[in-house]
Amino acid sequence: MSEWAMKRFWTETTVQQGDAGFEVKLDGRSVKTPAKQALAVPTEVMAAAIRDEWDEQDKEVDPTSMPWTRSANAAIDKVTVQRQEVADHLRSYAETDLLCYRADGPEGLVKRQADAWDPMLDWVASALGARLAVTSGVMPVQQSASDIDRLAARMRSMSAFQLTGFYDLVTLTGSFVLALAVTEDRAPQDQIWDMSRIDERWQIEQWGEDEEATEHANLKKSAFFHSVAFFRSA
Repeated sequence: MSEWAMKRFWTETTVQQGDAGFEVKLDGRSVKTPAKQALAVPTEVMAAAIRDEWDEQDKEVDPTSMPWTRSANAAIDKVTVQRQEVADHLRSYAETDLLCYRADGPEGLVKRQADAWDPMLDWVASALGARLAVTSGVMPVQQSASDIDRLAARMRSMSAFQLTGFYDLVTLTGSFVLALAVTEDRAPQDQIWDMSRIDERWQIEQWGEDEEATEHANLKKSAFFHSVAFFRSA
């Protein structure tokens, strides 16, 4: 993001609707993406979140404090022009979904995974006709191509902005199924995040917290909740 870092030069930050969507204006000048495209987004809610990020900048623009802008940039500059590559990459997550790889011990962890993950796999089996196979230990499991096709088909109706949010939901959780569960409101978002962290939480319970690992986990959690909001605002 260094190519668009800058000092603050504007005094007024506004949202204006145009032919391409809702644009953020800095003293009447349109914000551009790193690829010099107009930063035009599909909804006023999303534009308002981006506007607030720009309005909160002080003397210098800090891209790390602007997740809405970064996500919108990614949707316009990357996902729009590389949609098939993005979809193919996410499909690979469905083929090796977190929920399909279980611990073979201890019993408490095995039960915790089953209690949280089995209902999600049952849901995609009944609602989408995709019954994913489960394995334990380190042995890989081959999924049916037709089942993966049914899951991947859910991406077809997503806009580039929705797919951008969905991409982060999948990669942050390691689970295509959990990401779908978020987008279809199968459970509260904090509960779904906790489902993706069962193994890590178990390790913490056994060995205690590591400060650096906890900080990293909190950053991922914040990014997850942003991705939920970005997807839903699109």
